[in-house]
Amino acid sequence: MIASLLIFAATYLVLSFGAVPGFRIDRTGAAVIGAGLMIAFPVLSMEEAIRSINFETLILLFGMMIVVANLRFSGFFGLVASRVVGHTRHPLALLAAVVAVSGALSAFFVNDTMCLVLTPLVLDIATRLGRNPVPYLLAVAMAANIGSAATITGNPQNMLIGTFSRIPYREFAAAIAPVAAVGLLLAFVLIALVYRREFFGVPPIVVERRRVHVHRALLWKSVGAAAAMIALFFAGQPVPSVAFVAGAFLLVTRRVKPERVYREIDWSLLVLFAGLFVVIAGVEKTVLTGEIPALVNRLRLDQTGVLTFWGAVLSNLVSNVPAVLVFKPFVSQLPRPDDAWLTLAMSSTLAGNLTVLGSIANLIVIERARRVVRITFLEYLKVGVPLTVLSLLFGAYFLGRG
Repeated sequence: MIASLLIFAATYLVLSFGAVPGFRIDRTGAAVIGAGLMIAFPVLSMEEAIRSINFETLILLFGMMIVVANLRFSGFFGLVASRVVGHTRHPLALLAAVVAVSGALSAFFVNDTMCLVLTPLVLDIATRLGRNPVPYLLAVAMAANIGSAATITGNPQNMLIGTFSRIPYREFAAAIAPVAAVGLLLAFVLIALVYRREFFGVPPIVVERRRVHVHRALLWKSVGAAAAMIALFFAGQPVPSVAFVAGAFLLVTRRVKPERVYREIDWSLLVLFAGLFVVIAGVEKTVLTGEIPALVNRLRLDQTGVLTFWGAVLSNLVSNVPAVLVFKPFVSQLPRPDDAWLTLAMSSTLAGNLTVLGSIANLIVIERARRVVRITFLEYLKVGVPLTVLSLLFGAYFLGRG
């Protein structure tokens, strides 16, 4: 028990800080080392460690990464963004378009990818128009985080929750999509108010349309596969199986070298997941067995507001994926586990907007834009704090009504 607690604490300490002073150990390395120590001591046997890995989640992530990679190569995301943004004639309309595109696409195709695609496009448009790029870049990151909460395939933590809970895709979306929609509206309003000089009392703008490179054959193929995949999700088919089959289908091609697709796979994220599965299984076996019901009652995790609070706090301390894994043993003991999973999906995702470090999506936007504009920690907080608090309050109220 002592060994498993020490391994767990050390692993999550590195996850909190992102590195170990004096060593080249990142978050993924910490998860692998933690899993190895669980086997070495031995808290878990090798067979138990293998059984603890949720391969459905890894398969879902892998399949989605292949689908998203093909959509990127085809030019789909850039085409949609340029068409929507190109019709705007006022800075407020441009802001609304950025929020809508980032939020809507992130709901189905993973928020980090949307930030990679949209950041250079939005930055280019804002600078060409002579506008302040900061509010539009904040819109990309914050709308991507909020929009990704709406479905199981919006972000990695939702994929985890989807496989753990077995909640059907359409029921998940029906429960959280309204919260995401209100969150996107809040993001638009708060950014417009905080940067009101950028949006009010200013002349109209004309967004010059630029040609987007599109691979037409790959575009039709990848869009068709993605549309069929989403339709099957809503039809109730198993999400991991459908995503994997869609990804496998897109690998059958004469146009895209498979090496290009493999380079788009976030292998470190898949390894991080596998390692954390083993670490949590070790703690669950040695420490939490028999103690979970008492801890659930003591922490009052059956209350939506309480679970929302702790989900948001832990997500900002150790990141949302590790936070969801920590809550896994507790949620299964709650009277209404499906409601708890939905609350955790909402809170762990919306909490990513609190600070720059709250989400990988935020860091992607800031790093990709840093050569042109610098978004400081305090600059981000001006919108991030009120947006996170208000969206979490609404989410807790909306999901707790039943």
